[in-house]
Amino acid sequence: MDLIENRTVDEIAVGDRAEIERVLTRPDIALFATVSADVNPASLEDGEEEGPELEQSIAHGMWAGTLISAVLATRLPGPGTVHVGQTLKFHQPVSVGDRITVRVEVTGIDKSTGHVTLDCSCLNEAGETIVSGHAEVEAPRTKIRRHIARMPVSRLTAPGVRFGALVEQARTLDPLLTAVVHPCDDLSLGGALAARDEGMITPVLVGPTAKIEAAAEQAGLDLSGLEIVDAPHSHAAAEVAVALVHEGRAGALMKGKLHTDELLEAVLDKTKGLRTERRLTHVFALDVPGQNRTLFVTDAAINISPDLESLKDIVQNAIDLAIALGVEVPLVALLSAVETVTGKLPSTLLAAAICKMHDRGQIVGGKVDGPLAFDNAISPAAVAAKGIVSDVAGYADILVTPNLESGNMIAKQLIHLAGASSAGIALGARVPIMLTSRSDTVDARIVSAAMAKVFYHWRQQRPLGVPG
Repeated sequence: MDLIENRTVDEIAVGDRAEIERVLTRPDIALFATVSADVNPASLEDGEEEGPELEQSIAHGMWAGTLISAVLATRLPGPGTVHVGQTLKFHQPVSVGDRITVRVEVTGIDKSTGHVTLDCSCLNEAGETIVSGHAEVEAPRTKIRRHIARMPVSRLTAPGVRFGALVEQARTLDPLLTAVVHPCDDLSLGGALAARDEGMITPVLVGPTAKIEAAAEQAGLDLSGLEIVDAPHSHAAAEVAVALVHEGRAGALMKGKLHTDELLEAVLDKTKGLRTERRLTHVFALDVPGQNRTLFVTDAAINISPDLESLKDIVQNAIDLAIALGVEVPLVALLSAVETVTGKLPSTLLAAAICKMHDRGQIVGGKVDGPLAFDNAISPAAVAAKGIVSDVAGYADILVTPNLESGNMIAKQLIHLAGASSAGIALGARVPIMLTSRSDTVDARIVSAAMAKVFYHWRQQRPLGVPG
């Protein structure tokens, strides 16, 4: 392992030099802004402004200053150095891609105090001075030799980047006429109005008029111009919302302040509901930092322990959604604890059967493989280590879990431990259903609406069960 070693005050002489080189990258700028809270727009592109100052990002001035500090702390004098004072003068900006040489040179030594003065400079590849100045440090008196610290890998991902693109895609389509079921609190009502303001939906509020108006007043929300269809309570609101779909007055449902099973009871009613030949299934879409694609997890909310026929619909609905959202060939991984088929794990038998059904055309679209353990589904390194040969392994878009418990755990671990942004909808009914959770943010509700809107318009061009 590499070592760094200092030079004590007795080992330093006037004229001694040390230097490092560094190329400025965009992540450097973003990391510096993150730790310093300096969000100067001259350094950071926000994607909303135009002008010469934002055409090429430049470093914060003190970025170069920290490089000088790095030379002093690791090269000359090195470990054990105490920074006493620093002056800096900035001559030119440093732009992304510039290679900077950072140099210090000893100009004076006071052996009695251990203080050392140094000239400091940063130069670009043309030899032009970017930063100049002087430093005073207290040099160490004892020899120190240390292993170079292993720094954690930093991944900078703007939250919800892919979801932002989905919302922009949805804005190009006509708003989706949506029955919002029992929006009697500020969160569900505010989420519906926010989705309207973003151009995702045209909401029809279904529920007790007095309660809806009271929630709006308490939250300071304006209901002007919105249609309210009165229903005495949440159960009745679900039934009325389903009836609006039958009447052609709604193309989607959005859950408000009521239990999911209460809404689904109306949706799945055998005579008045919204059943199709497909089973109703739920899909979580997750924008996970560090991943280069949206991950879909299914089913984590509706089907508790799916049998083969239910699992078939779970897979098909997820494939359809992924295609609707722009994934040309969705890669589907059927998850289990292992990647081999064994009678000891029923989930591996179901996975193998689903793969064969896909081979025979009973499930259409995408590529399907399983059983696969979670690491084998998403990690190319794990796939290589185990020698798995698969078009899906390591790169899965859709993670099909063997039961609701495991799906719910995977989705919530990605949300709460990996910082994933999430949204979810239910498919398999006559219209998409936005099954928002009570803990969902307004942004999650907007993205769920965007997913439903894009899927609805995609479905209008295709008979149920036929992929794009």
